Formats: sequence, structure tokens, C-alpha cells
Amino acid sequence: MLREKGHRVIVVSRTAGKEKLTWDDVKKNGLPSGCTAVVNLAGRLILEPFKRLDEKYLKELHDSRIDTSKLLVSAITSANVPPKVFVTISGVGYYPPSPTATYTEDGVNGSDWLAKLAKEWEAAGVLPEHVTTRRVIVRSGVVLGADGGMIKTLLPVPAAVYLPMLQLGSGKQWFPWIHVKDIAGIITHAIEKEHMKGVLNGVAPHAINNKDFTEAFNKAFKKMSYGPMFVPAFTLNMVYGSEMAKIVLEGQKVVPERTLEAGYEYFYPSINDSMKEISAKF
Repeated sequence: MLREKGHRVIVVSRTAGKEKLTWDDVKKNGLPSGCTAVVNLAGRLILEPFKRLDEKYLKELHDSRIDTSKLLVSAITSANVPPKVFVTISGVGYYPPSPTATYTEDGVNGSDWLAKLAKEWEAAGVLPEHVTTRRVIVRSGVVLGADGGMIKTLLPVPAAVYLPMLQLGSGKQWFPWIHVKDIAGIITHAIEKEHMKGVLNGVAPHAINNKDFTEAFNKAFKKMSYGPMFVPAFTLNMVYGSEMAKIVLEGQKVVPERTLEAGYEYFYPSINDSMKEISAKF
């Protein structure tokens, strides 16, 4: 999206290539000359089947987020001409799960391991007071798109033989989500609009629960559910472990209050339109 709007994009990754830098390059040489915006999307995937939340995995989740944030803060701080804006990603896991509460960007921080990780992740990106670079934090919900993430996990085989997706647990838990084009759009908006700073909730304005998502997914892929079909909690606890399973068995109702106030207009505000667009690519 940034390239479509005329911006030059240089990717930082573990491997070098055309229009790419490695993390070691940034550590040694700092930011590229003329860099006007820095966006940090780094972070190891949290929810992996049969991956237990042990000390080693927690360290991997931590380091992939905290270390990269601190490295970029150092590079921004030492730049001769600092970039205009630093956009960092975080997650709605910052907020405590609740069946009744509604969280705007001013919502309270939770106390579980995921909320603590999100808080530390955001804190790692704080810039020194003398640095004039704007800071924007986007707390993202589950990103839905055809090219990866959750949808690819749900569709491991050709569409012609897909079984209906199953409801997870009770289905009543909130499911904060966003289309991949809108998370890119919010980041782009944050870069281009000089008045924007602080926290933005990167979620769609149409709040849904897991049952709503399941129904939209199955409708978009033209699957029929024959009677009540769901994955019970004990199965998810077995696959992910009890602490990790809470991520899908519990949820938060998160609303993009400041995102909307900042003038962002969504491409896909409803789950049905979002799933229709995604399913058309399969």
C-alpha cells in the first residue's frame, strides 16, 4: 500500500536482498539516509499448535518483540536527521479478557502474561524526550487476509474439500479482528497524517464474537453446518495448553474510537464483506 502511494519501502529482515536490510545492518549502520518513517511489525507468532508456553518459548516471544523495538529506538535516536514518525505494532491482548467490558484506546492493561508482554513491547519503543519523532502504537486484533495468518491456518487443503470451520468453545467470546488491508491502511494513515500520535486500536468497527466469525467464514466459503458443531474447551487446552488456549477461549470487545476520530475510513468494516473478499481469492 505504501509503494502504491509513492513511498519507497525498505524491508528489514534476517536476510539481505533488493530493497532489504538485515537487523545487523541497522545495528551497525543505523537507519538508511533520508528515512522519514520507521514501522516495526516484528514479533514471533504467538499461537502455534502444540507449542507450550515454557520458559524458552516465552523468551522467543519476548526477544522477537522487545529486542527489535530497542534496536530501532537506538537507531532513531542516533540518526543525524531523525524520521518523522515511528509506528509500532502491539496487540489487543494488552486489554484483559471480559465478556462485558468495552475497551477504547484508553482501556486498562490486563494482568495475564499476554497483557504483560504487550505492555513491555510498547514500553520498549518509547523514545527519549529530546527526540522529535512522532510515536504511534497500533494495537492489532486478529489480522484476516488470503495470504497468510489465521485464514491460511484454517484452509490447509484445496477449497473444494474444506469441512465447515468449527466454533471454538462457547462461541460467545469476543473476536477482535481486522482485514489485512485495513491494518496496512491504519499504518499508512498514521505515517501520512502528521497530527496522529499515541495509541490506535487496529480493529474493525464491527465487533463480533467467535460464533459470528465462524458463521461468516462458513458462509463465505459456501459451507453448510449440519447441526451444532464446535471445538470444546478441553480440546483447545490439549492442543495449545491452558494458558495459550485462553487466547481463543476468552476475548475482548475492542473498539477503534481514536482510529475513527483520526479520520481513518475502513475498506472492510464488516466481517461478511471481509470474508467475501478473502474467499474470492481461493
